Amino acid sequence: MARLHLHLVSDSTGETLEMIAKAALAQFDDADVVRHFWPMVRSQAHLDRILADITASPGLVIFTVVSLDIRKMLEERCHATGLPCVPALDAVIDSLENMFGQQAKARPGRQHTMDDAYFARVEAIQFTIAHDDGVGWEDWEEADIVLAGVSRCSKTPTSIYLANRGFKVANIPIVVESPPPPALFGLRSPLVVGLTTAPERLIQVRRNRLLSLNQTPGTAYVDTDKVAREVQFARRMFADNAWPVIDVTRRSIEETAAAVINLLNERRGTSGGSGLGNKPI
Repeated sequence: MARLHLHLVSDSTGETLEMIAKAALAQFDDADVVRHFWPMVRSQAHLDRILADITASPGLVIFTVVSLDIRKMLEERCHATGLPCVPALDAVIDSLENMFGQQAKARPGRQHTMDDAYFARVEAIQFTIAHDDGVGWEDWEEADIVLAGVSRCSKTPTSIYLANRGFKVANIPIVVESPPPPALFGLRSPLVVGLTTAPERLIQVRRNRLLSLNQTPGTAYVDTDKVAREVQFARRMFADNAWPVIDVTRRSIEETAAAVINLLNERRGTSGGSGLGNKPI
């Protein structure tokens, strides 16, 4: 497969464009792609500078630009040089304009406005960082979500991802030799979710972690019987407390977070909880 130069041009941070490109590229196996990222393009002078680089590495141009002048200039230059140029959000915005009966606001970076939701997300990130790995259990009642699980089952990265979505998250490692604080079992407001994984996969992740730290992997931390007992101990705790369980063995961080959000939405939608009991999802 030939190498493709993918140029992502945005008049804002480019976060939306990056997610669209990532989702689209995931549909192709072994794609040899060089991504060129051009954010905050808000003037014709700036566009002139990057067009020289785009022309030097021709490929596909995908853009999110609301300024009609800059957009027209980009499309005309791409057409003149024979480069395909795709407006990533046009079809969606056109449909919304038809549905709402009004024209979209042509303001770059409008989705990143520093409104109440923005500051709530910042607060959620700060809370989550301060309550990682069992720290600050006295404040857990303020959390939206508490994740529990054995070491290296993706609690921290899932917590950070959820925090970026605006959720206050705490996480606690489940260790056989060190029971969690009693406060965990009396929480009323947060949704407590147990994360579990296959022992074989957990051993592989832990062994890779030890190797990355230049430590010998032949320890109890990766012992087959001990790890199996750890996972069984955690699952028994989840069952005893009727916490919903998510098996992360074959899930990405994004997929795990989406499952957690679904559980939280279901819980908030009914006074009786998620109704899923201890069945892994």
